[in-house]
Amino acid sequence: MFNSIPPITRNLIILNIVFYVAALIIPQLDYYLAAYFPLSPDFKSWQIITHMFMHGSPMHILFNMFTLFSFGPILEQSLGDKKYLILYFLSGLGAFFLFNLWNFVGYQQAYSQLNGLGFNVSGYISDPESFANIQVSPAVKALVEDKLGPIIFGRMVGASGAIFGVIAAFATLYPDAKIGIMFIPIPMKVKYVLPVVIIGSIALGVTGNVGGIAHLAHVGGAIVGFILAKIWKKHLYRFN
Repeated sequence: MFNSIPPITRNLIILNIVFYVAALIIPQLDYYLAAYFPLSPDFKSWQIITHMFMHGSPMHILFNMFTLFSFGPILEQSLGDKKYLILYFLSGLGAFFLFNLWNFVGYQQAYSQLNGLGFNVSGYISDPESFANIQVSPAVKALVEDKLGPIIFGRMVGASGAIFGVIAAFATLYPDAKIGIMFIPIPMKVKYVLPVVIIGSIALGVTGNVGGIAHLAHVGGAIVGFILAKIWKKHLYRFN
């Protein structure tokens, strides 16, 4: 069965599994390969790519790989290897960009508020452990722990952004295809499902009800996937 999966999708699944297992064996990989906010001292340039192959839990990677297995093969066969890879990785980059653009807005707000309260933001970023040893007001503590800290030292992992790009491209090229949704017994057309998911992701990402999930990364990936599919759709017959 696994050998019947087209080669690019199959190799992407293998790579994700290899990275996940490697991180279990060598936990330090999670630190070096997950993506940090670009203004964080922990950020490294390669993380904009490597974070796409890191996952936080067995369910995280299982869900992502199952979704890639479900939608990827059709797109790989329709678009061809080159465009399919472009779609996958540009969607992942789009996810990283939009997620961190929103983080930058939050960073600027927190920086401005903390600076107005006389807190040394640069000092905290370079030496966060010193924060535990100084006396600060409750307002400063709340801003650092709830807003600034999670942005600077939080990690972004997972192939979800790239896979949302794949789903969005699939929905754009095959809008009337029906898919099954958990807890909904009747298959629904993907052109109706995707907008609901995207609107929900935007709402959750903007309101901060993220639950450890980078919802706006999903939106960024989906936007790139939609744009690429729209560009390629008129020439789809050339790929078949």
